[in-house]
Amino acid sequence: MTEPTRFVEVERKFDVDAGTPVPDWAGVPGVARVTAGENRHLDALYLDTADLVLARAGVALRRRTGGPDAGWHIKGPLIDGARVELGWPLGDGDELPGPVRAEVARWTTAPLEPLARIVNDRTAYELLDEEGDPLAEFVDDHVRTTDLRSGAEREWHEWEIELGEAAPTDADAREAFFAAVADAALAAGAREAASASKLARALGR
Repeated sequence: MTEPTRFVEVERKFDVDAGTPVPDWAGVPGVARVTAGENRHLDALYLDTADLVLARAGVALRRRTGGPDAGWHIKGPLIDGARVELGWPLGDGDELPGPVRAEVARWTTAPLEPLARIVNDRTAYELLDEEGDPLAEFVDDHVRTTDLRSGAEREWHEWEIELGEAAPTDADAREAFFAAVADAALAAGAREAASASKLARALGR
């Protein structure tokens, strides 16, 4: 199996009612145009130990199909507003690949079991600058989840915006960008997110 991809995820989330029109991004610094929406069907199985060692450490382990980054993913803890995400190809079968297990061993070597299933029908848009480079990806998500321990099912609608390769790197410019994003999202009818992550919300947190 190849070396994992590594990506630093910096994003903001908003709750929104189903059917709410997507925001007008014209007032966000640097945004020159927005791509047409791309539909994706994402189906993810999350794993953890019986006593939730990974979740308590702020770590998420999943196997996800669908979308451009289908595969095994480990999302590290949130540090200074960012999370490091490692990714490996799906491989054959559902068994946890050795390199993924070796990385998880940083937190635990205990047996892993299914924790939650998250199915997400997503429409993704790229926010591009004047040169056509991505400042951010905006996604409109219809989420359905099952807590595989209790059987509890939940459903909600949310928006996420994640910084892209051409996003500002200066801290002040980044905060100004996200402030403008929040203004546009809230003006369109969004609300501040009720939970920090889809997995946390799937588990009733």
